[in-house]
Amino acid sequence: MSSINPKRLQPGEKIRVLVVDDSVVIRSLVTHALAEEAAVQVVGTASNGSIALQRVPQLNPDVLTLDIEMPVMDGLETLRRLRKEFPAVRVVMFSTLTERGATATLEALSLGADDYVTKASNEGSLDRSMTRLREQLIPKIKQFFRFNDEGPPYVERRSRPDPLVLKPRSQQPKAVLIGVSTGGPAALCEVLPQLPAGFPLPVLVVQHMPALFTRLLAERLNASCKLPAAEAVSGELVKDGRIWIAPGEFHMKVSASGPDVRICLDQSPPLNSCRPAVDALFSSAGEVYGGALIAVILTGMGQDGLRGAQILKARGATILAQDEASSVVWGMPGAVVHAGLAEMVVPLGQVVPMILRAAGWS
Repeated sequence: MSSINPKRLQPGEKIRVLVVDDSVVIRSLVTHALAEEAAVQVVGTASNGSIALQRVPQLNPDVLTLDIEMPVMDGLETLRRLRKEFPAVRVVMFSTLTERGATATLEALSLGADDYVTKASNEGSLDRSMTRLREQLIPKIKQFFRFNDEGPPYVERRSRPDPLVLKPRSQQPKAVLIGVSTGGPAALCEVLPQLPAGFPLPVLVVQHMPALFTRLLAERLNASCKLPAAEAVSGELVKDGRIWIAPGEFHMKVSASGPDVRICLDQSPPLNSCRPAVDALFSSAGEVYGGALIAVILTGMGQDGLRGAQILKARGATILAQDEASSVVWGMPGAVVHAGLAEMVVPLGQVVPMILRAAGWS
């Protein structure tokens, strides 16, 4: 998983982008979509991975937009080579909303791609496709950079809590909640398999992804974890020692049903422009479990989870945040740290040991 520190752009400096796609139409569409963003400059294009790798040292791009299916050298092989030869270059994959496309995208994310966007369908006008692409792609590119007018880096703003200190708990945790976005699939595939068989708590995960992607992610996790993992189903009983992934396009919440706790899925409006939203899970879990929770915020763009963490912190829950050095994007965990809500700030490899300690399993 990529964990390159964000690059700070100087006044007038632009984000340099190389567009890699075998389709002339897509290359043109992406170039025109990015041309309207003042902070971005398309420095070149390539029709396959082999050409792209030749052009990287010539053009010195900060970001590649990379198609998966291309002749000569496809996106996955290009990504493997790129991570070995030019590890500092950020990579945003172009994916199709198909099972094959989603499977390949998850593989790309596991190989070190930083993020992805979904290709627009062929339906609708060119203007609509351009607008949708611009709305998706520009924030995904800009999330890896800091602009000179944004103030000092996060690390200079606030002292961090001691990552090794856990306050005594008045109540035993009853569930683990995880919120994650950019860089999440790779992070989850590193973290969740570390949970031991027999782990006594349910684990509820919100990952910002489309519906098809969340199902395939759940299947991938189920194959690699010691605990059973599945995409959540509305009405399902929340049981100890299981992992649930919120399905794309649905908020995942929990509700008390007599002595039981059940999963509730709904399509109420997005929160923080997200559905599923971390805030939806955190706030509902606070109502059901009170402070008997371990809430974890991992890598991701934006501030989803901040409001939910505030609610849980007030109830006495344990809040963990991934550190900046190991995050692909330190937006979500950074927001929680800045607000003084994180009891521990740890690298990705220490997340599970801290969960086990908080759960009384260390």
